[in-house]
Amino acid sequence: MTDEALADQVDYYRRRAGEYDVTAYGDVAAARARIARLVAEMRPAGRVLEIACGTGLWTEALAGPADTVTAIDAAPEAVEIAHGRVRSANVSFEVADVFSWNPDTRFDVIFFSAWLSHVPMSRFEQFWQSLRGLLAEDGRVLFIDEHVDEREKEAYVPGRDEIVERRLRDGSTFRVIKNFVDPDRLELRLRRLGWDCAIRRDGSDWVCGEARLSGSP
Repeated sequence: MTDEALADQVDYYRRRAGEYDVTAYGDVAAARARIARLVAEMRPAGRVLEIACGTGLWTEALAGPADTVTAIDAAPEAVEIAHGRVRSANVSFEVADVFSWNPDTRFDVIFFSAWLSHVPMSRFEQFWQSLRGLLAEDGRVLFIDEHVDEREKEAYVPGRDEIVERRLRDGSTFRVIKNFVDPDRLELRLRRLGWDCAIRRDGSDWVCGEARLSGSP
């Protein structure tokens, strides 16, 4: 069922791309200001990889402090929007599935927003293991996601603790993986996998995390 759910999730975001900004953020100008502040606080630098870049709102903020940004997403429709939005010469886009993507480059920072909660629990360890291979020595993983307190806004499929049903404006429905972030549990789970992680809240809805391999400065 995991592969089926992941395929449906990609299809959902392909279909949602054109309406994503408004439906996800509402006030896009206010979201841009918040994104710019958070990126400044997180201080991404050097070679940055952005996983699940979506429509590029975070990409355009990352482009400023980074030497280069490689932005990937499995939804070509979202990448097309992001590419039109972000014209910075130091940004490159690629349509790619992070679970099978294996570039030659290693990155100083790996960043993802609203992606970790879409990783199935059965792929969690595999995903973080893959990040080890993508991360340069002394590199950092930075992420933004939704706090577990936001869980009640989703309609979970009965008997499926990590599968929610979502509806697009055209009435079509999709099943999407959604594991909201419980900071204490996530920090503990990552520690067991060899990561030092610190997570803080930003407002009532988001969490901001930074992870390094244990023993890194």
